Amino acid sequence: MTGHDLASLRPRLPSPLQEIEDDRWARHGVRLLLKRDDLIHPDLVGNKWRKLAPNLAAAAGRPLLTFGGAYSNHLRATAAAGRLLGLPTVGVVRGEELAHRPLNPSLARCVADGMRLHFVDRSTYRHKAEPSVLAPILHAAGAEDAYVVPEGGSNTLAVRGCQALGEELRDQAEVVALACGTGGTFAGTAAGLGPGQRALGIPVLKGGFLTADIQDLQEAAFGETRGAWSLDDRFHFGGYARTPPELESFAKDFEDRHGVAVERLYVAKLLYGLVTLAEEGAFPAGSRVAAVVTGAPFAE
Repeated sequence: MTGHDLASLRPRLPSPLQEIEDDRWARHGVRLLLKRDDLIHPDLVGNKWRKLAPNLAAAAGRPLLTFGGAYSNHLRATAAAGRLLGLPTVGVVRGEELAHRPLNPSLARCVADGMRLHFVDRSTYRHKAEPSVLAPILHAAGAEDAYVVPEGGSNTLAVRGCQALGEELRDQAEVVALACGTGGTFAGTAAGLGPGQRALGIPVLKGGFLTADIQDLQEAAFGETRGAWSLDDRFHFGGYARTPPELESFAKDFEDRHGVAVERLYVAKLLYGLVTLAEEGAFPAGSRVAAVVTGAPFAE
């Protein structure tokens, strides 16, 4: 796989920056901008392009093996990349019990795009990064020769790839806000921002572990922690894939107001958090806040 092969997919870069007129921010003197990474590519949407592209180049045509849960956006993106570029893909799925159930729409899409699924028990999955656990997984999946991409796609190459997102937003906003899963997109974006800018992360998983993970990702990618950044852990709504009625109502209202489709697992939580923070006075009057639309709703 080469840069030329990836260029044939014609990504829309840099992605557009769209200002949103909304009184929930305007009455606090805040300008909301949407960084429309959801428009980069119809199949490799948003941060999935930025994280996968450097790994696809590094794979150099080898099969790809990666990891995810039953509703993983990353698994679907990897499967789509395999279909578009003619690469075999293997998805290692958390939850051995799922092997004996009908596939949900997300995993069914992976299979339709040519991905071979391999289910493992949750204990094994937790330790998947350990060499003594990974080797048997690769053997059982018949994928010893595969290029391995970690869960969420967050590795050193991905973090460096996401640095371009921060660079595209230099001088465009005082605050750049992202929803965070594994932290790779956030780690790279924060490193790419310029002086006087800060990155704000909204984790979508419970646990409070992400600060250390982001520091580790930056140190692995750049040899040091970079950028001014912080996390606000209040807006996960109970954890990944949790979308209670309050969040669903908020997302639907935003779509109706602005004609922008809102992905529920990440982007809705980000926007909800930014409304709350604006109400709390977290952004000085006159601030520009750029919210990164890292994904698009999954169409079943």
